[in-house]
Amino acid sequence: MTEATAWLFPGQGSQAVGMGKALAATNPEAAAIFQRADETLGFSVSSLCWDGPAEELTRTANQQPALVATSTAMARALRAAELIGTPDFVAGHSLGEYSALVAANALDFEDALRLVRRRGELMEEHGLGGMLAIIGLDNEAAQVVANETGTEVANFNSPGQVTLSGSDEALQVAELAAQTRGARRAVKLPVNGAFHSSLMIPVAEALAPMIAATEVREPLAPLVTNVDASPVTHPDDIRRELVDQIARSVQWVSVVEFIVRQGVTRAFEIGPGNVLAGLARRIERSLTVDTADQLLADLEPSDV
Repeated sequence: MTEATAWLFPGQGSQAVGMGKALAATNPEAAAIFQRADETLGFSVSSLCWDGPAEELTRTANQQPALVATSTAMARALRAAELIGTPDFVAGHSLGEYSALVAANALDFEDALRLVRRRGELMEEHGLGGMLAIIGLDNEAAQVVANETGTEVANFNSPGQVTLSGSDEALQVAELAAQTRGARRAVKLPVNGAFHSSLMIPVAEALAPMIAATEVREPLAPLVTNVDASPVTHPDDIRRELVDQIARSVQWVSVVEFIVRQGVTRAFEIGPGNVLAGLARRIERSLTVDTADQLLADLEPSDV
């Protein structure tokens, strides 16, 4: 009996200067993905990924297409090397949903790039407030802090790790409230907006017509959504998710718990870094997560 698997795709924060460079140098399919990204967007996404500077790569409008390009290049290389088969589910953390849909053949790569480039631009334009990572409080206590301070829970990342979004003033109050309730740490994140909160509703409203006009196909495996950890396959449901997830919480704990309940025992983190593998260990120890970075590093150049 074949084990059930899932493909997981990281979001913002997983970027690093140099990502995808060695892979593109040895794998023609990966190199072609970066070339298509450059041609689609009219600037060198590949140079930003490979050579930086870090300040430009970290800009939301640049970081989003750079991560989709790198994750897509990794997915193509892994499939070419027959290191991953057909998944039973796909999922992505926030921005990672776009990479997941490209890999699952629901979105054309070029369409995804144009969407996330505009998504990032809109997020920069509406860059009010910020985000605060809370470490060491359970989800219920973190929700109480949010309710008391006028902030919102943006990400339920793992047990004891949540992120709040809100105005700068509200986040200052939330930091003190979290520490009072026993949080080990409360760290302001280096982002330019209150992502996954009601402050992003203008972004969702502005991007919605572009999403509606984009061709979406039924994916090769269900997408487990950020908004409510439900599996979707219909194009209309996928479009709705891409709009809704902009201003609503990322329910990553529920996503991982759902795929495990469906019998998934092995997942692949397809993108730079190992953030999702680390979160998965804290959510469901029974789930094995292999990272693309490690799988591709173990191959000889001739294998990829």
